[in-house]
Amino acid sequence: MSEVRTLDVSGLKQYEISNQAPLWWGQLMIVFIEGTMFAILIAAYFYTRLRMDVWPPPGDQYPHLLLPSVALIPLVLSCLGTYWAGDSAKKNDRAGMLGGLGLNLVLAGIALAMRIVEWHSLNFNWMTDIQGSYVWAFLGLHTFDYIGDLVFTAVLFVLIAIGRYGPKQRQGVYVDSVVWYFLVAIWIPIYVVIYWGPVIVGTQQ
Repeated sequence: MSEVRTLDVSGLKQYEISNQAPLWWGQLMIVFIEGTMFAILIAAYFYTRLRMDVWPPPGDQYPHLLLPSVALIPLVLSCLGTYWAGDSAKKNDRAGMLGGLGLNLVLAGIALAMRIVEWHSLNFNWMTDIQGSYVWAFLGLHTFDYIGDLVFTAVLFVLIAIGRYGPKQRQGVYVDSVVWYFLVAIWIPIYVVIYWGPVIVGTQQ
């Protein structure tokens, strides 16, 4: 009868608040999946453009550039709050976590409000034509993920604010940064495609 081998893991920590945690790697895998989806959508956009003689399609206005460009400022700055919160989670600094999460929520909320205002200014929707379908797909998918992460961040903020937090919640604060950095980073090429794409590769007069 063969000997049964066992591995003693009693010395391992129950929660690891670092990039060695399985949850951190799980979040990273989600980022890869979401990134692949957006990369395919961007590739499809330009493939479609190459097959069209006129772009944007007749009747579609060129998207406004000012408000979306200004909205990049609070969006990028929100990463400072995320970093602050994640670093504070490793140090078990409650005030730092609250400050970082709060800063993230405020700046991300401002950027989201500006996006919604600009979104409503478009003179086409997903049913108008192929560009409308792409633009609304980009905005819809990214905003869905964006709001989902904001809700998660808000829940963490409330839990920590009322004192109901421990290693599990601190780990949540830390790994939340993975998705938020991704959402900010992937918005840059999406922003270029939506708002500068018609200008760069457009033919409509």
